[in-house]
Amino acid sequence: MKLHDFLIEEDIKSALKEDIGFGDITTDALVADDAVLSGNLNSRSEGILCGCSVFEKVFKILCNDIKIKFYFKDGDFIACGDKIADISGNARCILTGERTALNYIQRLSGIATETKKYQDAIGDYPTKIVDTRKTTPNFRIFEKYAVKTGGGALHRFNLSDCAMIKDNHIRLAGSIGNAVDKLKENLSHAHKIEVECDTLQQVKEALNCDVDIIMLDNMTISDMKSACDLINGRAIVEASGNVTLQTIKEIASTGVDIISSSAIVSKAPTLDLALDI
Repeated sequence: MKLHDFLIEEDIKSALKEDIGFGDITTDALVADDAVLSGNLNSRSEGILCGCSVFEKVFKILCNDIKIKFYFKDGDFIACGDKIADISGNARCILTGERTALNYIQRLSGIATETKKYQDAIGDYPTKIVDTRKTTPNFRIFEKYAVKTGGGALHRFNLSDCAMIKDNHIRLAGSIGNAVDKLKENLSHAHKIEVECDTLQQVKEALNCDVDIIMLDNMTISDMKSACDLINGRAIVEASGNVTLQTIKEIASTGVDIISSSAIVSKAPTLDLALDI
């Protein structure tokens, strides 16, 4: 996954408009137009770096002449005290863009770091940690990029990517079979169908409908093992619910293919980075 300029530039401009408003009244009053400065982006904690291109793009939008040299790249482990980058150029632009640039790289690095913790906690099992749609509105592309950078895999990006039949859909359709039949009448051949199952009986129903993915929602470890035995490779198996760093390895041991959790995004702390002038 790449953060192409055409995908992110408008988002960054919007963030700058939010932060700058009608002008940086402090910097504009105190700093001369032609003043220059230099500084370093430094790490005050350890984790996985993510968002270098976004950090740089913030300043390039404000002043294309600003020079940034990175000593690490996205996905690299950084330790406390590491110098991540040098920055130099127009003082007004650097001071005005500093907070927005840091907000991006700190947030993305925090998500990448949290994702890495969860994936590492799985141990030697082939199971992958994946994200969910519980993301910050209008920030999903950045958060999913951070998950990927941290070693996780990606769930559907939006509602049009994959048909996911949840409990409310099943109630309204009358049964899993009815829901799947109606979907297959309308779906493209390129779309997969996933069914959220709370019980082993629902797993059997989903299997009979020849769906692509079966989600085991808030099941016990014992039921997840039984479900994986029932499915036996006939569908991708996803586990969801009650996923923590303490429980994820045991969940992976049941034989599921992927484990989805909103925690790697919604509960990820920002990584402490600083722009020291």
